Amino acid sequence: MGRRLGGVIAALLLAFGAMESAPTGSAGAEGVAPKPTIVLVHGAWADSSGWNGVVERLQRAGFPVMAPANPLRSLAGDAEYLSSVVAGIPGPVILVGHSYGGAVITNGAGGHPNVQALVFIAAFAPDAGESIGALAAKYPGSHLPTSLTGRPYRAGGGPGVDLYIDPAKFSDAFVGDVPAATAAVMAAEQRPLTLEASNDKSGPPAWKSLPSWYMVAKSDHAIPPEAERFMAKRAGSQTVEVEGSHAVMVAHPDEVTELIEAAVAGVAH
Repeated sequence: MGRRLGGVIAALLLAFGAMESAPTGSAGAEGVAPKPTIVLVHGAWADSSGWNGVVERLQRAGFPVMAPANPLRSLAGDAEYLSSVVAGIPGPVILVGHSYGGAVITNGAGGHPNVQALVFIAAFAPDAGESIGALAAKYPGSHLPTSLTGRPYRAGGGPGVDLYIDPAKFSDAFVGDVPAATAAVMAAEQRPLTLEASNDKSGPPAWKSLPSWYMVAKSDHAIPPEAERFMAKRAGSQTVEVEGSHAVMVAHPDEVTELIEAAVAGVAH
């Protein structure tokens, strides 16, 4: 029994070693550049499952896809985590951020020459020294100020405050165009953003050196659409507008996928 168990463990170790050494990008035909890996970064009050419809469509189109869990603890720390994810991906990368995830890709793309483009989905695209809280308040219309509730927490670094959306207000503030049952599940599963992260100042923005694409959600009750248009114009993004709520990738995965594919085509050599 001991020898058999040892053999199984050895086989597993060999298998994992092979997985680690294998490239994550699709190889492509001879003479054809491989398709970029699409890295989807969720924002606050969401998780990676919000990208499910987009992931399915991108995978059917042959793209390698990653949707890592955004820690949502601090902008610098979250960007550092994303940077470490990108560092482990061979070949070209397209970074896609939703909501607060846009601030994370803005800060996490730097220093990675394989990152070809940024795609903002109803997302923050801060400039150096800006916080997402200040950007959200730049234009009227956000329902978040009357929808958020704070809950104290304590972790290794000491006490802090987690921000949640009141479940009774989640549909209005976040997912107004998805079925009520889906909104209720998302409200129960929402991952909080720390109060500290909402006030963290952004670093030098990657959108100043990388091409970008932006989707404005015209019925967004979290980030005012005028704020999204301002950020898209400032970044020089190629912009589309969709009649959707803040969680536009949940209700409109086709349009989000099309914008990502437009970014891929836009940087193809």
